[in-house]
Formats: sequence, C-alpha cells, structure tokens
Amino acid sequence: MESTGGPYLNTAAVTSPVGIARLLQMTFGCTTFSLVAHRAGFSAAYGTFCMFVWTFCFAITMFIIACEFTHLHSCLSLSWGNFTAAFAMLATLMSVTAAVIYPLYFVQLGCYPIGCEVRDFRIAASVFAGLLFVAYAAEVFLTRAKPGQVTSYMATISGLLKIVQAFVACIIFGALVNDSQYSKYVATQWCVAVYSFCFVVTVVVVAFSVTGKTALLWFPFERSVVIYTFGAVLLYLSAAVIWPVFCFDNKYGSPQRPSLCAKGKCPWDSQLVIAIFTYVNLLLYVLDLAYSQRIRFVSHL
Repeated sequence: MESTGGPYLNTAAVTSPVGIARLLQMTFGCTTFSLVAHRAGFSAAYGTFCMFVWTFCFAITMFIIACEFTHLHSCLSLSWGNFTAAFAMLATLMSVTAAVIYPLYFVQLGCYPIGCEVRDFRIAASVFAGLLFVAYAAEVFLTRAKPGQVTSYMATISGLLKIVQAFVACIIFGALVNDSQYSKYVATQWCVAVYSFCFVVTVVVVAFSVTGKTALLWFPFERSVVIYTFGAVLLYLSAAVIWPVFCFDNKYGSPQRPSLCAKGKCPWDSQLVIAIFTYVNLLLYVLDLAYSQRIRFVSHL
C-alpha cells in the first residue's frame, strides 16, 4: 500500500538552524540545572527562581522539539508559530535574568567558606546559564519576522514587544510588593491600576494570538490591539509623571535615599526600581505603537 501522508518524522526539527538552536537550549539548560543540583547549590528565593527558569525552559523546549519532530503540534489547538515565538522571547528574558542573578548572589572568587569545588561548580553553572541565554536569543533572531515575510504575529517586533512588556510589568509588581508604600496616596494607587490593567490586557492579547482564537472574536482584533496600545501609551505616560512626583518630590516623598534605610528593605529602593521600569515600559509601548502600524496579523500559522 502506498502512503499518502508523507514522512512520519520531521528531521528538519533537529537539523535546521532553529532546530539546532533548540537542541543547544536543551543541552545547556540540562547542564546548568544539573550542575546546580549536583554540587553548586542554591538557596533563598533567588536561587529557587533560577532553578525554576532552567527546568521550566528545558521542559518546554523538549516538548516543542518532540512535537515538531513527530508532527504532533498539528493536533494541538494552538497557533504553533505564535506559541513558539512567544516562548522563545519569554525564555530569552527569563534565562538572561537567571544568568545575571545566579552569579551575582552565588559566585565568588575565593574558596572560603564554600570550598573550591563548590565555587568551581557555581562558575561552570554560570557559564552554561549564559550560553543558554545566547541559544534562546539566537532562536528569536532566526525566527523573527523579516521585511515582506508573511509570519505569525508573535514573531513580529510588535508581538515580541508584548512579551517584553509583560515581563517588565512583572518586575514592577515584584518591586510593588517589596514594601513600596504605594497605598500611601491615591495617585500612586492609580499608577498600580495602570500597571495592572496594561499587564492583563497584554497577556490577553498574547493568549488570543497563541491559541489562534482571534478570528472568533466579534470585533476586529488587529484594530483593537492598535487602539489598546495607544491607550497604554497614554496610561503609562500618566504613571511616568505621577509616580516620580509622589515618590521623590520633597512634598510627598524623598528625592534622596534615606540614610537609615536598611539595604534590601528600603521603600525608596523599590520606588526607584518602579520608576525606572515605568519609563522602560513606556518606551516599549511607544515602539510597539510605531511598529503596529506596519504589520498585518496572521493567526493561523
């Protein structure tokens, strides 16, 4: 009997440039968390976060490779191109964060008091964590939308920026819960509402793109996203003005870090982090608005 279904296995999933990048991601990720679990060690919330990043990224990358190699992704109710592009961008951001945090908190040049063997394992884990970030960044570079190319929305600059915007918002939320005293004024509570609203809507946009359900909506998704992005620019612009005034003006806050503030537990530090990343996200939304004028959404790839 002659087969009409084509090859059962997709060898391009592991032999193409993107496939090779994913194999390297699996290798570097597995090596990193194995080194940490075996001898390098980790502790506290920072170490737990790093281990979560490496194991989570390894598991999802292995899932992606398996699905593409066996063609199983065609059975999933996902927009596969949007899903892989979104994950690659998210993994890039998470892996670079872990690659900075782990050596910052756990690597030292001297052997005392952890011992030379543990120090060497931690240095090796940090090196492979950096290589893991490079591998994910390479996939983003290889799969990003090229000029004139029909591709999935999450592979475009605007789609990738959505992931970065949500990631930056998570950093802002982390600083908010770290004794930022945002409930002190109604104005700063407004800023928190801005961060929360924009984060939720951005996640919804990504979710609809990844699941490929945009065509089922009763309103034009493309136009709605552009309108939302314009609204987000205005909202973040208001937060970028209000937050620094009510945190660093002499009338409401302190323009300089209080000398008696404990390191790592100072509200002023959290307020400064929030202010910086508010401006970062404002810039990201402005860039998103500029790029969204030049793309067309493709939800089924």
